[in-house]
Amino acid sequence: MPESESTSEKKTVKQDKLIQLIVFRLGEEEYGIRIEQVKEVTVTPEVARMPKTPAFVKGIANLRGDIIAIIDLEERFKLRSASEPVTGVTYTLAVEAKDYTIGIVVREVPQPLSIPISIIEKAPEFIQDINIHDKYIEGIAKVDERIIIVLDMLKLLTPEEIMQLQPKSESSPAKPRT
Repeated sequence: MPESESTSEKKTVKQDKLIQLIVFRLGEEEYGIRIEQVKEVTVTPEVARMPKTPAFVKGIANLRGDIIAIIDLEERFKLRSASEPVTGVTYTLAVEAKDYTIGIVVREVPQPLSIPISIIEKAPEFIQDINIHDKYIEGIAKVDERIIIVLDMLKLLTPEEIMQLQPKSESSPAKPRT
């Protein structure tokens, strides 16, 4: 009987939940997205430029029959200027939100990483204050010598940007904000 007690004690100690991230580089930093927010990773398909979209929106692409907006987070986060071209092979993470799917362009093959959820620390207050409209930083994970900025992709775009990216449907009225 004492064995089962010690086993249950170990279980309560070992309750630290693991989460899986897809980790990629933007500029010199590493970023992570929860794996459940990533639909797929692929070599970036041919991108068609779209008029009247923000500079960080590279255009649209056909991804397995779905037309999705392709976004350059290095430009979005101002880690690289829009005039500086991206050369070489890039990869696209298809990120699925409730109302849209977008593609995030990254320069290196994204890597999966499992980490305990407890090591993700809240972003420092000064970052939250600076980015008052940008609440897409879920936290900061320290893994050995690495620092990984964990993003909440569902909060990455503002409602206005989402409206710009969505195809115009049968003039459905905008949902009122609560």
